[in-house]
Parts: sequence; structure tokens; C-alpha cells
Amino acid sequence: MKAVGYIRVSTETQVREGQGLKIQKKQIENYCMTHNLELAGIYEDRGISGASADEENLTIDREGLQLMLANIKSIRPDYVVVLNTSRLWRSDLVKVLIQRELKKHKVDVKAIDQPTYSIYSQDDPSQFFINGMMELLDQYQRLEIALKLKRGKLNKAGNGGFAGGQRALGYRHIILDNKSDIAIDHEEAKTVSLIKSLKNRGLSLRLIADYCNANRIPTKRGGKWHASTIKYILNNRLYEGVLEYDCVKINRPDLAIE
Repeated sequence: MKAVGYIRVSTETQVREGQGLKIQKKQIENYCMTHNLELAGIYEDRGISGASADEENLTIDREGLQLMLANIKSIRPDYVVVLNTSRLWRSDLVKVLIQRELKKHKVDVKAIDQPTYSIYSQDDPSQFFINGMMELLDQYQRLEIALKLKRGKLNKAGNGGFAGGQRALGYRHIILDNKSDIAIDHEEAKTVSLIKSLKNRGLSLRLIADYCNANRIPTKRGGKWHASTIKYILNNRLYEGVLEYDCVKINRPDLAIE
């Protein structure tokens, strides 16, 4: 019988559990050897959450997993071998998407830490209970991690620090007193000031975007300017020197861009 392996680590997993890629790979290789399974390959994703998915388009945001699912039709494995089911999914949406693809090609999951697990064993009440409890525990752990991270960010924001997230145009990441923060990037700040100036002259959002595109003014990500981007910049209170995160608002005049 044939199998493919799948391994994944996120930042939390590496720090809290020590289940790195090398460890997972070795355990999958040993499992296949012990159970006389031909291992056709091992797919991997680094530093990506098991809950990562595009809910609007119902797709999974993991290249390694996507490649494995795409190759299943040609490889025709009997099993996908993982350390545990949380390597494959940590949310109900992702679970449904993956199981749908596996069942389409009559592939089952072998989880080393869950030896009785099968995506086809839902007719067995006791197995259904065990599998449900294991997956509920996975989801609880994910929510617990998310809650701890949110509390940490709220605490940091409450102390006037940058709580994380994408860097806005006009700012750069810095380390201050061994903590991450942001400061004004004076070159990029010129673009923010220009947009404010054009708005004060009465130009519409669309005309401001057209002006920036015509003059090849770079966006934060190197794409084109849109009216929605201009609106976001004009409405972002960070440029007024106000750091906002959830319900926390802190005045940071050092971050104001005129």
C-alpha cells in the first residue's frame, strides 16, 4: 500500500511543543517502514497556521498542502500520514475542505498520535466520540493560543506600544527597549503628506489615485493606487498620531504625519 506524508509547523508549535519538521518527517518515515507502507513523498508547510483558509473562496492557504492534494490523483495513495490531525486542520472549515478532497479519491488519514483515527469511521459511535473529542481539543488549543496573543497585544497597546500587524505606509519597524515598535519613515511619509495635500485641494479619491499612478508614486506593496487605498490612508487615525487596537486608543504624537 502507498502513502504520502504531510508535515507542518507554526511558530507556536515550534516554541511550545518542539514538534519540528525534522521530527515529524522522521516519525512518518519510521511509521511507514513499520507498517509496510510505500512512502511516495512528504509535503511540508513552514510557519503556517492549521486554521489558515480563504473562507470567501473556500480554499486553503498552504502551498505544500495544496500541492499534495493536487498530486493525489496521479500518485493514488491509500493514506496521508501525519503526526496528528492538527497538522492537517485546526478549524472545521479546513477539515471539511481537506476531507472532501481525500474522500473524492478514496484516501484515508493515518495519524501517528491517534492510531484509531479514520475519516471513514463516523458510523462507529465510540470512534465518532473519540475523534470529535480530539478535534475539539485541537480547536480549544488554537482558541487558547489566539486569546493569549490577543491579551498580549491589548496589554502592549495599552502601554502605548505597537500591537503588531501590517506596517502602514509611512512607517518602519524598529526595536525600542527590546520591544517592537514603529517610527516614521520620512521618505514614505512624503507620499502620505502629498495625498493629504491633494485632498485639501479638493481632488476626489479617484483623481488622487490617478495622479499617484500617473506620477509612478510607489504604493506600500508596489501595486497600483485605487480610490479605496486613498480613502484608507485619509481615514487612518494613525497618521493623526493615534494608535488604535481593538478598544484601546493611545495618543502617539511622534507618529503624526501632516
